[in-house]
Amino acid sequence: MHRSRGAALRWGTFLALLCAAGARADVLEARSPDPALEAPPVITAPGADYGDASRKFQGIPGLERTRKGRLWATWYAGGEGEGPYNYVVLVTSGDDGRTWSAPKLVVDPKWLVRAFDPCLWIDPRGRLWLFWAQAVGHWDGRGGVWAIMTENPEEENPRWSQPRRLANGVMMNKPTVVRGQWLLAIGGWKNRPPNLTRYDVDWSPHTIASLTHDLGAEKGSNVFVSADHGATFRFLGQAQVPETQFDEHMIVERRDGSLWMLVRTTYGIGQSFSYDGGKTWTPGEKYMDHVVSRFFIRRLKSGRLLLVKHNPPAGKVRSHLTAYLSADEGKTWQGGLLLDEREQVSYPDGVQARDGRIFVIYDRERTGAREILMAVFTEDDVLSGRPVSRQSRLRVLVNKAGP
Repeated sequence: MHRSRGAALRWGTFLALLCAAGARADVLEARSPDPALEAPPVITAPGADYGDASRKFQGIPGLERTRKGRLWATWYAGGEGEGPYNYVVLVTSGDDGRTWSAPKLVVDPKWLVRAFDPCLWIDPRGRLWLFWAQAVGHWDGRGGVWAIMTENPEEENPRWSQPRRLANGVMMNKPTVVRGQWLLAIGGWKNRPPNLTRYDVDWSPHTIASLTHDLGAEKGSNVFVSADHGATFRFLGQAQVPETQFDEHMIVERRDGSLWMLVRTTYGIGQSFSYDGGKTWTPGEKYMDHVVSRFFIRRLKSGRLLLVKHNPPAGKVRSHLTAYLSADEGKTWQGGLLLDEREQVSYPDGVQARDGRIFVIYDRERTGAREILMAVFTEDDVLSGRPVSRQSRLRVLVNKAGP
């Protein structure tokens, strides 16, 4: 089988079971009865199978910048959409994003396990973490957050740690450091039941039962914590926000020391608060109207909050990606720098450089243009509602897939 890679796949008892169930022989691969729990191959010399011309789908990006200015970008691709053939791509730029490398690293699980929703984060010690989720098919009811880390993110080809599985669920937004502790916003999807029957395998009832899961009480907008610089992670608390849509939650610490969680919902953006460091959370409630899509919020060095969200003039379409600032902890938002007005622009993630510039990455037309784009701007640009600084650059092309 070719999953945008040429892997020869072996398996034993489970293979025979699936063949008996009528599955196509060329899509069968696993080495355990629970393949999503297997550490995936981390390919540090990706070949043409992972090149731009081979990717029919890509999106959902993440971005980080090292202390010396090297940029790292990630997204997931593979197959013709979101499904079992997805893999995670990592690229880098040493010239402030003017040019970008071909894939430096690919995370590509075997069999019908997909890697998706990657996240990049530089921890307080300067180490670069790449997080991603794994699940069988599109969603197996459990997911799982995995990570690798490098001590040398300034290098173009650094050495990476072995993959580690941290928790059930999905995390696609950067951790928040609060009084030395790392808080990871990990979603236990409660709006998406497992479904393996939509793919090109005739699953037997026994197979479906063995590969699908129910997180039970873990379903919600969860918070995990590390108090030892990433050596270990444990569950800390959970918010229950009505009508979540993949969670995609983010946490910021407010000036009074409380925590503010924003969550993607079917009605826009929901919110919840914690006054004990993330152990307990207030009942979720509506914060604002918004397109049903990912947004981005983060505390800036100035103390202001940055919010990047959609602002379509009519209807709830993924267009008019716009940056705003708040000086009053999110009560009001000022400015409004339009980053990209086109339709099918979505999923912003960002980072602030040491010089104050803000870098935001997003995708456009995941199966059409297949573009990963970046915007560079300052707080003055946001407050002015237009680019006024010499540093601003909009619609910077990071990557474009396709022939």
